[in-house]
Amino acid sequence: PGRPSREPGAPRTPREGTKQQAVLAMLRRDEGATVAQIAEATGWASHTVRGFLAGLKKKGFQVTTLERVRMVGPNKEGAKGSYTIYAITE
Repeated sequence: PGRPSREPGAPRTPREGTKQQAVLAMLRRDEGATVAQIAEATGWASHTVRGFLAGLKKKGFQVTTLERVRMVGPNKEGAKGSYTIYAITE
């Protein structure tokens, strides 16, 4: 009754004003988004953001890595300040 109809086989679109829609908009920007940016915008934990990105891949979205910055500390361990910028390519 309150649900809009869509054609069978047509891709689903998220409702307006949801966190999922906000994340998709961030990933569609030219500069993409980092896990930290998405977590700050949604209030999600970083592991939730990474799970969401994995779910997007399962749904057929092309999630790509635009840039990976790795700060290396002593003993070649990852240091704070390392990040990856993700984007959706369509």
